Amino acid sequence: MNILMVNNLSAGIGEPSLYDYVAELGAHGAEVTMRFLDSTSNLDHLLRDARGYDRVVAVGGDGTVSSIAYALRDTRVPLLTYPAGTANLLVRNLRLPVDPVALARLTIAGRTASIDLGELFLPSAGQEPAQRLGFAVAAGAGFDASIMNSAASMKGAIGETAYIVAALQNLAPRVAEFMLEFEDRTVLTDGIAVLIVNLGHIQFDLALTHGSSPQDGLLEVIVVRARSAAGLLPTVLAAMRDKVVPFPHRPGLETYSATRVRVVARPDLPIESDGETYTRMTPIEARVLPGAARLIVGEECPFETELLTE
Repeated sequence: MNILMVNNLSAGIGEPSLYDYVAELGAHGAEVTMRFLDSTSNLDHLLRDARGYDRVVAVGGDGTVSSIAYALRDTRVPLLTYPAGTANLLVRNLRLPVDPVALARLTIAGRTASIDLGELFLPSAGQEPAQRLGFAVAAGAGFDASIMNSAASMKGAIGETAYIVAALQNLAPRVAEFMLEFEDRTVLTDGIAVLIVNLGHIQFDLALTHGSSPQDGLLEVIVVRARSAAGLLPTVLAAMRDKVVPFPHRPGLETYSATRVRVVARPDLPIESDGETYTRMTPIEARVLPGAARLIVGEECPFETELLTE
């Protein structure tokens, strides 16, 4: 079995157990080709022959994995998420183990799920050209992007706690008016953020939505109607309750399902996609790419799956 591994050198706080993962792959007779990703790398070049491999492994955070999944979209090449980021939301949503030996065994003979991806379109602005990129978990504008920006410098030192500290640094987020342009209607609303969600579990394994699926060909568009960070407390408490007993109500959130959406904000707001932030502001557009990614999942993954073969 031939495995291509793409390792983001700058992701998260590093992953010293990666050697144990590679060693276990070797113990099962796999041959591993490792390539390294940094800010100067051309991802398409790193993945130039990915279709010729039995598996691709993405070592990094959610942004790294999403970029690789988007580059491999519709190829059917099985992709394994190796958690080397801060929040590793994909790992949680896919119910993957963090133990390197268990991950290696799933890579060799586990299961895969075909899941939707989101495609985000950033229009040109000033000297920056228009750009298309993929996301697996969520993209957004407003409060969430401000938190990602504030947390960036702290993640290496304090890990996921950086998001809590960043939220405390943004207790009074900007309230904006939103125009959501769907295929069949336009919605006018307001709040501190708009999230475009594919996989519903976020930091600390809290579910933003109840019953959404990354295999239904839809994205959930969530407007955060709160006026402050403290105003999100009922939403957080509802999500925590949902971990114990089914509790679908999410106070303070306005939710729509759609295949595509254009988000216009007044004033313009910062944007993020799977934890990566950008210099450009709203407006943004997003659409779903049904079943575009084939991801290796954990044994307890709730999605429809199929067995891996060589």
